[in-house]
Amino acid sequence: MIPLVSNLAPLVCAVLLVATGAGKAFGRQTAQLAANTVLVRVLNDGRRATLALRAVGVVELALAAALFAVPDTVAPGAATAALGAGFTGYLAYARATAPESSCGCSARAEGPIGVRAFTRAGLVVAGGAVAATADAPWWSQVSDRPAASAGVLALAAAVLAVLVADLDRTLRVPLRRARLRLFGHPLPPAGGAGDRVPVAASVELLENSLAWQAAMPIVRSGLLDHWDDEGWRVLHYTGAYRDARGSHPASVLFALDLTLTVDSAPHPAVRVSVIDDVTGEVVPSAVPTPDPLRSPLPLAT
Repeated sequence: MIPLVSNLAPLVCAVLLVATGAGKAFGRQTAQLAANTVLVRVLNDGRRATLALRAVGVVELALAAALFAVPDTVAPGAATAALGAGFTGYLAYARATAPESSCGCSARAEGPIGVRAFTRAGLVVAGGAVAATADAPWWSQVSDRPAASAGVLALAAAVLAVLVADLDRTLRVPLRRARLRLFGHPLPPAGGAGDRVPVAASVELLENSLAWQAAMPIVRSGLLDHWDDEGWRVLHYTGAYRDARGSHPASVLFALDLTLTVDSAPHPAVRVSVIDDVTGEVVPSAVPTPDPLRSPLPLAT
């Protein structure tokens, strides 16, 4: 059994690296994901963080190709284990310095770094170490012992699905839909919440405003988060502003009336706040806009 597992380990590691590396290297959301990682603080620039995340994806794909092509050599497995160790160190640093940041590991929208992220990194370390001991290519192992290989690969696929898949999409969303089919749609809260427009309509309204035009030079991501607070819809973007000391990562928050659209209010009032990610202080001079657009933004969580 041990030779079987070690000879199939390169294939399992390669599939995992393809799943995580392709999204980083070629995904449309890589810039948005990078903006919510600790890389923005380390590199002090959203574009460099995006390039770094894409570069990691390319490395993962290169290692996957080596594991596929020459699985019975030591180098690909050892390099995979080293990459996993690097992932683990990065996660530990991010968890210690920016616990609310996303790891960006699986190239999907994620919450704060947790057990799954460390488990994925540990699996890369262990899988690479085992793959380095392979003494026969995986395709000959599958050919010689098809039934046993199918069992090992099925178990590995189940583990990878749990660690890599977007659980919110695969589990929680279907459960919510089932609940709505059984019990109907919940009633809107009191206080006019039924007049709320979709978030996409608020984003469209923002992007047609003077406030957005003024803030565009410092915005570094797509929409990361949003929430409603006392009649306002707050839209959260990542940004970077410059002062005499250089460039600084920040959160850019816009607040609009949550009932308005471009049809009902082509020139809406928009509140803008820029929050330094390191100090947590409001930076009123970051957006060079007229005074009405600089009014303080009430924050909410």
